[in-house]
Amino acid sequence: MINVMIVEDQKMIRSILEGYIDKAAGFLLAASVEGAEQAYEICEAKKIHLILMDVQTAHRENGLLAVKKIKKLYPDIRIVVVTSLVDAGILEQAKSSGADSLWYKDTDEAMLMQVITRTMAGEHVFPDTPPVVEIGTAKSTEFTKTEMRVLRCLVKGMTYPQIAEKLNVEVVTVKYHVTNMLEKTNLKNKLQLAVAVSDAKFVVDLAGDNDVI
Repeated sequence: MINVMIVEDQKMIRSILEGYIDKAAGFLLAASVEGAEQAYEICEAKKIHLILMDVQTAHRENGLLAVKKIKKLYPDIRIVVVTSLVDAGILEQAKSSGADSLWYKDTDEAMLMQVITRTMAGEHVFPDTPPVVEIGTAKSTEFTKTEMRVLRCLVKGMTYPQIAEKLNVEVVTVKYHVTNMLEKTNLKNKLQLAVAVSDAKFVVDLAGDNDVI
């Protein structure tokens, strides 16, 4: 029997995932919690074989940092990152954190169970690219890597000078990239741009996510 722990802060999604595991042959729901910090305690107290780990958990706890810590302490536990965030940086961070696989929540139950089964068989299952979303009149695939870095800073609420310092460029360069993105999206200003990419979960502000930038 494979003991499974679910770490998901959204009650409805957590309930859905619990249902998937409950009816899957050979799997036992050993724990279901809303926060990454709780996951550490459960790993100490129970024998866990598989974790379904959300990226953003309760109290702004970063699920990817939890993956890294749990893998260091319990390397035999298989971890599937589950997320609705389409930020390409999340995909790369999931891999570097030591996660075994990643599943986007917009796919169906059959796909999740396939990912879980393959993961437990020793495979690493990661999509080639995140899903494509629309930002204003632009598609997420239209943004360059540099524009993505600027967007991540905007979502954090950073000013132009702060972004310039963070990315080691001139302020005029930051403004140039923002202007280009506004033209692509037909949005009016950087605030609208930051809100749009946040709503689409295209870029995110995770606690302790410096590696994304």
